[in-house]
Amino acid sequence: MRGVDVRVINRRMLLMTAPFLGALLFLLLHQPEVRLPGSAAPVPAAPKDTSGQVQAIGTGFDQAKTSAVYTAGSIQKAAALYSQSSQRMNAIAGMARSQSGRPLAVYDRRISIPLGSPSETIQTDKLTAQLYFIKAQNFNGYALKVRLKQEGAMKLAIGGDKPGRAETTLAAVKRYNAVAGINAGGFADDGSGRRYPLSTTVMEGKYIGGFEPSYKDLFFVGLNKERKLIGGKYSSREQLDRENPEFGVSFVPVLMKGGIAQPIPLKWQLSPLRAPRTVVANYKDDQLLFIVVDGYNEAGSSGATLGEMQILLSRFKAVDGYNLDGGGSSTLVFNGRIVNHPSDKKLRPLATNFLFFS
Repeated sequence: MRGVDVRVINRRMLLMTAPFLGALLFLLLHQPEVRLPGSAAPVPAAPKDTSGQVQAIGTGFDQAKTSAVYTAGSIQKAAALYSQSSQRMNAIAGMARSQSGRPLAVYDRRISIPLGSPSETIQTDKLTAQLYFIKAQNFNGYALKVRLKQEGAMKLAIGGDKPGRAETTLAAVKRYNAVAGINAGGFADDGSGRRYPLSTTVMEGKYIGGFEPSYKDLFFVGLNKERKLIGGKYSSREQLDRENPEFGVSFVPVLMKGGIAQPIPLKWQLSPLRAPRTVVANYKDDQLLFIVVDGYNEAGSSGATLGEMQILLSRFKAVDGYNLDGGGSSTLVFNGRIVNHPSDKKLRPLATNFLFFS
């Protein structure tokens, strides 16, 4: 439904009343003059004619007064009509706004039902973040559903803001004064403790270390400048540039595309079979879903399989899903505290972390 522009109504009201106001002002301000034929200057009327002129002027003022009273009444009626119309149009516009948001609210309720009731919620102008607990047959986990409302609600942080450095998710949350954080992409360790983001990494629209074409099972996943999840395999920088990436990281493998579970390479099915996991996904309305699963170690005896993560994504009605770095890297920080139970029994310094801001 289209709204009514109040400015259009105002302009129409001014056009309607302008002739009446002009006539009234003319009569009130103009002093009648008597001019003789052929004379270039006004000449006062002869004494014998003053009574007629005065009578004419009085009559003019009486008519002007009557006209002014009529015009004032018309203006009052028009103003009352305008006020009523404005109130009706505002009510209609408000109803239209509320109705336009109903489909999104209905969809949000539908995708929230499988998650259950949130244990905590962060609600600000920038985002809505809801934390859920997951209890499955073989593992416990946590889901974070996030609606990004404004630019800057989510960012990628590189350890110490410089490739090669590393910091825990909690340290990154505190350093940036974020409300939540989760571990991001994989990293390469040079053996000296220096950790570099794995493959293609984008931060604030800039490529960190350049672009590397996708190879084997690697993918790139991140957000574009419209705060929408993008991801997949990219053979050229031009191909990725068309997605307008704002930030993103690389890891393996892709779990779901268009709501359909993707084949998991045998290597990643078994190495390890079970482990702590971190997954990022999206919904049809561009909300984000992060899942973190606990595990006691990385030996493959506890945690979740990638197949089980696909089952969770399907159950939660996600559209696209990507596996992020797991094992001892899996970390979820919410409202200043560590929510999950890292398998290293302590937080692992990481090359990249996703952060959320209120």
